[in-house]
Amino acid sequence: MTSRLGPEGFAELVPVSRETLARLEAYAELLTRWSARINLVGRDTLPDLWRRHILDSAQLHRFVPSAAQNLIDLGSGAGLPGLVLAILGVPNVELVEADSRKAAFLREAARVTEAEVTIRPCRIQAVPPHAVNVVTARACAPLDRLLDLAAPFLAPDTLCLFPKGERFNEELTLARKAWTMNVSVEQSLSDRRGVVLRLQQVAREPRQA
Repeated sequence: MTSRLGPEGFAELVPVSRETLARLEAYAELLTRWSARINLVGRDTLPDLWRRHILDSAQLHRFVPSAAQNLIDLGSGAGLPGLVLAILGVPNVELVEADSRKAAFLREAARVTEAEVTIRPCRIQAVPPHAVNVVTARACAPLDRLLDLAAPFLAPDTLCLFPKGERFNEELTLARKAWTMNVSVEQSLSDRRGVVLRLQQVAREPRQA
């Protein structure tokens, strides 16, 4: 059984400034408080919030190119991973969340943590298409469906970062029926059964005549 992670243990795995850690602690406290009223994350995950959610989100930061100018987080929910990445310094983060109560939480979390984010309280399909440097999504949809949702935001050099569970190979096999992509599979820091999929040069396969 893996021991529960706290702020200090998190900071050993993801070195951050004292100020950034304090902002993450404020976020964790707000998330715990709001979760008593609305379903932001699974209740059974709250006792190990720092590992299951904050580390699981923050681990993506190591893959975000230093030159990245923007990031869109699809189905952001409680701001995982997008808000966490904004707190860690990723610029121009957009959080797309259709659920009005979750969007309200995101507004309050952005205020409390002073995170520079744009909150889009609508369905992903309603966001005007625009290319971004990085697309993230966590527990949003299976990979083939996720790439359909991400398509309006993809340029040839866009990087997709998608945390996935142990059945990621099945999702990749299915997605490759409709998409071509360069894939790197990285071990998750938060779950030994999980991975982070790094996808580049994502393009839809030409339709067969």
